[in-house]
Amino acid sequence: MKNSIIAAAAVMITVTGVYANEVLPTKVAFNDDGAVEQSLSGAPGDVANGRIIVGDKGQGNCVACHQVTDLADVPFQGEIGPMLDGAGERWSEAELRGIVANAKIMFEDSMMPSFYKTEGFFRPGNAYTGKAADDTFGPLLSAQQIEDVVAYLVTLKE
Repeated sequence: MKNSIIAAAAVMITVTGVYANEVLPTKVAFNDDGAVEQSLSGAPGDVANGRIIVGDKGQGNCVACHQVTDLADVPFQGEIGPMLDGAGERWSEAELRGIVANAKIMFEDSMMPSFYKTEGFFRPGNAYTGKAADDTFGPLLSAQQIEDVVAYLVTLKE
């Protein structure tokens, strides 16, 4: 019986993507300058998956506003935001984490979406945000996806 309960709990944690070290969107600790020192997932980011998320119009869709030379194969890159080439030299890992989680903390007038935020803003419609298992609205990207994007951005040097 005890083993069944432990196994069921492990499955629930895996399915929901909630891990013991994961920081909830409402608990992210931003520094005065908008940086986030602590990993949001408690796990290292995956550079290859971060690259996919940045270029995937169904996930991060960063290329809708930014250009990335490393993703030259992704069409229709935007020109609204700064070019991401050299992002790993311009900003620290903690600053990049803060920017991706909620750019408006560091850049007040930013048009960039807050990818790891669930409260305090108007949502244009329910269809644009994924629902969690309890019918609440979750962030645009998971904690691990944020870490993956940050890991990729850190590699972008000029």
